[in-house]
Amino acid sequence: WFMFQVVLERLLPCALVEGAPLPDGSGKKLTYRINGHLAFWVTLLLLEVAWPSIITLPEGEEKVVFGRAPLTLLYDYYAELALCTIGLSFLLSFYLYFTSFAQSKLLAKGGNTGYATYDFFMGRELNPRSLNNTFDWKEFCELRPGLMGWMILNLAMMQKQYDNLGYVTGSMILINIFQGVYVWDALYQEKAILTTMDITTDGFGFMLVFGDLAWVPFTYSLQSRYLVDYDPHLSLPALLLILITNMAGYTIFRSANSQKDAFRRNPADKAVSHLQYLQTKRGTRLLTSGWWGMARKINYTGDWIMGLSWCMVCGWGSIVPYYFV
Repeated sequence: WFMFQVVLERLLPCALVEGAPLPDGSGKKLTYRINGHLAFWVTLLLLEVAWPSIITLPEGEEKVVFGRAPLTLLYDYYAELALCTIGLSFLLSFYLYFTSFAQSKLLAKGGNTGYATYDFFMGRELNPRSLNNTFDWKEFCELRPGLMGWMILNLAMMQKQYDNLGYVTGSMILINIFQGVYVWDALYQEKAILTTMDITTDGFGFMLVFGDLAWVPFTYSLQSRYLVDYDPHLSLPALLLILITNMAGYTIFRSANSQKDAFRRNPADKAVSHLQYLQTKRGTRLLTSGWWGMARKINYTGDWIMGLSWCMVCGWGSIVPYYFV
């Protein structure tokens, strides 16, 4: 799965987009291959119509046919897949840690303390890259294998519920829509991640590697996995209320993040030039109006509201699906 996403990142058409200036004072900007949105749709298409399987014809001859991937296997081997992903996270983290000691590496301030365990966890190198400096490990892992893997796991849970019940419940449909839109949004807005703290400031160590590859897909899919066996069969009014809650959270989340990204990219843009800001000692501008005049982390407010709606589709029979909030 990981290598499949690497191949898509390498082969699919892409836009070349510059990131924020590097914090070393050189003014240099790294170039990123932006094609996550296309990879999202290609992945779904291949899983729907291009999964190879072997069938035996009546005359005994075997034939390769292409069709829908047997996603329920992801439900059946959920724990094993999670364990393997954790193992991959450790391996990649060790690789990134040891290669960060090569010369001319730009190190992250937070991961360059001299304490090996802490630096391994936080990440020493700011922007680890391979393949002639064109493959950015951090940007790739932030959005591709884990985030799309989360959505595919949800689809697998929906298929498993259908196999068990003969139909898909309203709660399962909503959780797939809610979280599917969340994943799609992140990939559609891929270039917006280039101005976030994860990319501009944080090193790429075990904390982010494990979070991107293991934590996100295997804990964020908890609600859909719960619904396979414990669906509350909510009423239509309850489902509509949850839908409205999610839409409100998404509106706040997307509007606030888009406003912040637009301001960071070009404060003179007419869409954001009217916003008030506070000039900080380190030379950055802190928004104090618009969405960001309402709360310091208003985007997290929207994110939390969306997360609440994800939990609400599971009803009130257990506290387990509510770990997110």
